[in-house]
Amino acid sequence: MSAIPGLGLKKSAALAAEGSEGELYEARKQIYPQSVSGTFRNIKWALLTVGMLVYYFLPFVRWDRGPDLPSQAVLVDLANGRFYFFGIAIWPQEIYYFTGLLILASFTLFLMNAVAGRIWCGYLCPQTVWTDLFLLIERWTQGDRRDRIKKSKQPWSLETVTEAILKHSLWLMIAWWTGGAWVLYFADAPTLVKQLATFQAPAQAYIWILILTASTYILAGFAREQVCIYMCPWPRIQAALTDEYALNVTYRVDRGEPRGSLKKAKLLRAEGKPAGDCVDCEQCVVVCPTGVDIRGGLNMGCIQCGLCIDACDNVMKKVGRPTGLIGYDTDDNVRRRAEGLPALKPQIIRPRTLVYVALIVAVSAAMTYSFATRRSLGVDVMHDRNPIFVSLSDGSARNVYTVRVLNPKGFERNFKLSLVGLPQGKLAVMGEPVGDEAGVPVTAPPDQTLELRVTVTVPPDVKLPQSTPIQMILTDVATGEAVKKADYFKAP
Repeated sequence: MSAIPGLGLKKSAALAAEGSEGELYEARKQIYPQSVSGTFRNIKWALLTVGMLVYYFLPFVRWDRGPDLPSQAVLVDLANGRFYFFGIAIWPQEIYYFTGLLILASFTLFLMNAVAGRIWCGYLCPQTVWTDLFLLIERWTQGDRRDRIKKSKQPWSLETVTEAILKHSLWLMIAWWTGGAWVLYFADAPTLVKQLATFQAPAQAYIWILILTASTYILAGFAREQVCIYMCPWPRIQAALTDEYALNVTYRVDRGEPRGSLKKAKLLRAEGKPAGDCVDCEQCVVVCPTGVDIRGGLNMGCIQCGLCIDACDNVMKKVGRPTGLIGYDTDDNVRRRAEGLPALKPQIIRPRTLVYVALIVAVSAAMTYSFATRRSLGVDVMHDRNPIFVSLSDGSARNVYTVRVLNPKGFERNFKLSLVGLPQGKLAVMGEPVGDEAGVPVTAPPDQTLELRVTVTVPPDVKLPQSTPIQMILTDVATGEAVKKADYFKAP
């Protein structure tokens, strides 16, 4: 039987025995996670530190793209429809690159789940990272678990009020910096910081900072485990993607049971009776950020952060028992131990993980090839619909097109726009002289799309079908690079 989210297996079984299916939502019980030290806690601190440094300071990293272009290394320039990532510039028509990144992220998440369950939730999810940071501040201002529980039961005093004000002030400061850092990715960071400080920034910046400040403050400071248990869809999705060979934080029932106090276990062993290594200290429960008792089996409340492993290993060392009573293990090994069979080494390389790796490599290769071979110029042609053609007074036929010339480079470039498919057709840019056989000269400004009104005229003595396929060719005068766009010439 699987556990009800947020409840242990024992409580879930009790509800089922009473003929109840349990409630969809359980009223929140305040959780006071205790601090713990160990390997997995150190890994989480390292990832938190690196992630925070990247998030808060990346907008201030500079990158020289040339004159009149943004110098921010990572910038989402909504006003001009650009996304800059160091030496890469993505235009709106290249949205497929973002689609590819989303597909890569999905397959990577699936691979992480196939290898080690909810490793994303436990170590990299922003909700987990910011909650860890808020908990660190809470412990620093109000003490560890016992102190916070004790103070929560006492009436307000000058000390507790001062600590609460300090805690919430630091929470709000971090939340505000979180929202502020986010908007810095959408404008030049130093300029926007100055505008924000002098109250000259756009209203949208203040609105989004307020929204993100409030959401960070509420989710990391108050909602916490409720986000993981009830709001986030990933626990339910990953349950359908995992298999019996994925590593998950697991309690060794065969080693730990029957559990009891250290004194009781020693007496049982002295009498030759079975005694488990678990001393029922509940350290694995009090360090859990979601309040899960891992000894009752996995449930959706467990984010696989590994803190219970650190807590249990610390206890095992103190009582002189082997570590690993709680650790990363597979459901297959749990089943084998229950049947009295030896455990197997984790099978990280297996068909499921190989398929995910192959998909990641394939998508990455396709994106790399597409990016490496993408052109440094582009042309788009749209035929006027009304009218489709114009008959001139001398009997000539004329079609009008809107031509967009794309110059993604950071400098001005000279092009030739030529016509193929109409040997006697004359191509001209409205307001400019008619071009020669080599084409019409076009000068495109740096990092912009130049829109032109172009006419194609055929003499009256040329007989054409109602629709003739043509091509407009844009050629870079300096490099000879060319790009074509097909359309039709419509005749009476």
